[in-house]
Amino acid sequence: MTAQAYLSMISELVAKVGTSQADGVKGAASLITAALDRGGVVQAFGSGHSEALAMEIAGRAGGLVPTNRIALRDIVLYGGQPRAVLEDPGLERDPGVAQQLYDLAPVDPRDVFVIASNSGVNGVVVALALLVKERGHDLIAVTSLEHSERVTPLHASGKRLSDIADVVLDNGAPYGDVALPGQVGAVSSVTAAVLAQMVVAEVVARLAEAGQTPPIYLSANIPGGHEHNQLLEARYAGRIRRTA
Repeated sequence: MTAQAYLSMISELVAKVGTSQADGVKGAASLITAALDRGGVVQAFGSGHSEALAMEIAGRAGGLVPTNRIALRDIVLYGGQPRAVLEDPGLERDPGVAQQLYDLAPVDPRDVFVIASNSGVNGVVVALALLVKERGHDLIAVTSLEHSERVTPLHASGKRLSDIADVVLDNGAPYGDVALPGQVGAVSSVTAAVLAQMVVAEVVARLAEAGQTPPIYLSANIPGGHEHNQLLEARYAGRIRRTA
């Protein structure tokens, strides 16, 4: 249970996940590249700690500008519900929230979705995935297949996120999302972030190969970065939101 033990474990797991999911990364990059080519954006969602994956995709330096983050708090920020609803620990298990999130988001039929959930079984995640597919969007899932297959789906459909997505990226997290004795050493946020960055790198490479200038964020904390980002964001006015 030492820091070095965690470093050794996570280094090995990152390498394993990066190698084993190479084909999935290419598949995800294909869906995203196609969406950008047709004028769509990437809609990213994750609840709980899986929101970190959505943050890794949408609105960060080195990432794609045409990206939008959907979050549970959108029902308060944009839907007018009282802040107290966010204190409900069962919120992410409520499938009815999925429709609200979809309706409140600036979604276009050309968009592609990325949904992250380590367990892949909670109501809002599965309901949103089903809705996304019903509406004709391509869907990429980031989940732990080991964990998901060992727990009971909580949605009435009996489906898991991995059953619904067009491309599934397995974050390699073990059951319970911890890999060291003593129930410590969470891994899913680390491996999911690596997968997200691999996908973005692959998308950028494909856009560049096609003779396009990839719409990439610069750090706002370098000279000219803020101005660069503002110019690119203007291309997607009304399509992407940047909130805390």
